[in-house]
Amino acid sequence: MPLKIYNTLTKQKDEFQPLDPPNVKMYVCGITPYDETHLGHARAYVTFDVIRRYLEELGYRVEYVQNITDVDDKLIKKSQESGETVESIAAHFTDSYKSVMKKLNILDPTQYVKATDHIQEMVKWVKRLIDKGFAYEIEGDVYYSVEKFREYGKLSKRKIEDMVSGARVAVDERKKNPLDFALWKTAKEGEPAWGSPWGKGRPGWHIECSVMSTKYLGEQFDIHGGGLDLVFPHHENEIAQTEAVTGRSPWVKYWVHNGFVNVNKQKMSKSLGNFFTLKDIFKQFEPMAVRLFILQTHYRGPIDFSDQELEKSNTAYGNLCNFVDNVNSILEIGSKDIPRVRAHFDDEVKGKLENFEKRFRKEMDDDFNTAAALAVVFKVISFFYSSLKEKQIDLVDVKKIKEMVSGFSAILGINVRETKLDDESKRLVLDLDRARSNKDFATADQTRLALEKMGYKVKNTKAGTVLTRAAAWLPKL
Repeated sequence: MPLKIYNTLTKQKDEFQPLDPPNVKMYVCGITPYDETHLGHARAYVTFDVIRRYLEELGYRVEYVQNITDVDDKLIKKSQESGETVESIAAHFTDSYKSVMKKLNILDPTQYVKATDHIQEMVKWVKRLIDKGFAYEIEGDVYYSVEKFREYGKLSKRKIEDMVSGARVAVDERKKNPLDFALWKTAKEGEPAWGSPWGKGRPGWHIECSVMSTKYLGEQFDIHGGGLDLVFPHHENEIAQTEAVTGRSPWVKYWVHNGFVNVNKQKMSKSLGNFFTLKDIFKQFEPMAVRLFILQTHYRGPIDFSDQELEKSNTAYGNLCNFVDNVNSILEIGSKDIPRVRAHFDDEVKGKLENFEKRFRKEMDDDFNTAAALAVVFKVISFFYSSLKEKQIDLVDVKKIKEMVSGFSAILGINVRETKLDDESKRLVLDLDRARSNKDFATADQTRLALEKMGYKVKNTKAGTVLTRAAAWLPKL
C-alpha cells in the first residue's frame, strides 16, 4: 500500500506525493531555549525523526530544517531574573538540547536555523505585509490584520467570530481585532532590539518560522510539523503570513502534528507542577527506553506518563538487547543444537520473515504507526525463541532474523546495545559449555565465576551459554 499521512489541513489520511520527488522538504518548529529539554520535546522530535528515517528508507532525499527561537518573551524574562544575557542563556540551553537529542538517537536536522540570524529578512517580510494591506503599524508595533486573510482558520477549522486571541500575547486595545497578532514589537528598555522602519524592536513569534522555512525550503514545501498545541495560533498565523506574502496556496502540502504527553490525564506543563526534564528521567532510565516508551503510542494520540509505564519500556528495551546478545552468541560461538544449514531447506521460515516484513511496512505506511510496527518487532523475536526451542532454524535463519530486527530497529531509531565478546570471553564460553556437557560441574562453576568477574551475566540456554552485560539496561534507582 502507498504511504498515507494524516494531514491536519484536510482532516484525513492523504496519500503521500511530494512536490518534487524524490526530494522531500520538511520543517519542524524547534525549541525556545530558555530551560531544560522535557519529555514533551522528546515526543515531538522522536516523532519527526522516525518520519524522516522512514522516508529515507523509502528512497526519498529529506531536507529537514528545524528552527531555534533564540529571542522570545520567555528568554527575556529568564535573563531579567538571572542576570545572564539572553545570548548566553540561549546558547547554554541549545547545547543542552542537542546533547539530549543525541542520547535519544535523534539525527541532526539538515540545518538548525536561529531566529537572530534572520532579523533583517523578517523586517523585509513585515514591510511587504504592510505594503500588501495585510498589516498595520501603531506606535512602533506592527500587527497582522486577520480579517484581511479570507482563509484565516482553515487549518484549525475555526471561524474568526468564534476565536479568542492568541495565547502568547496579552490583548492590546489598540488592535483593530482582538485576534490580530504581532509581527513586530517595540523594544522596552534593556530588551534585545534591532533597527527597523518602525523603530527599534524585535520580531513577533510567528513571523520567524514563515521567513526561515521559506528561505531554506522555498515558497511551497512538503511537510510542516510540530506539537498539537501549535495548530492554533502559531501554525494558523504562519499560513496567513506566508500565503499573503507569496500568493501561493497551499503553502505546505502536509501538516503533521504530534499529540500531548499527559500526567494523570492532564497535559504535562510547568504551571501544573507535573513537569519532567529529560536529564532527570535519564538518571533513572536508559534513553533508548524513553524512545521506546514514546514509540509505543501512535504519534497523534496522547501519551500517559508514569514511572510504571517507563519501567515497562525499560524492560522491553532490555529484552531487545538480550535478544541481540543471544543471537550474537549463537553466531559467534555456535550451538550444538543449531545446524549451520539444514539438510532440507524449509520455506516456512522464509515465508514467516517475508510476512513480518510486509506487516512492518504496512503499519509504517499507515500514518507511521510505530506502536503496531514495534509489535511486529517483538513478534519476530518471539518467533526466534519458539523456533529455537523447536530446533526449526539453522544459522542462516538466525542471521536473517537478526538482520530483520536490526533493520526494523534502525528505521525506528532504536540503538540496540550489544555485548561485544573478546577472544578470551569466547574461549571461556566454549570451556563452560564443554564442562557442562561433560558434567564437570566444578570446572563449570569456576568458569562461570571468571566470566561474572569480567562483568558478564551468564545464562544457560538450550542453544548454549549466552552472555550479556550485567544490568546494563536496568533503571539506576
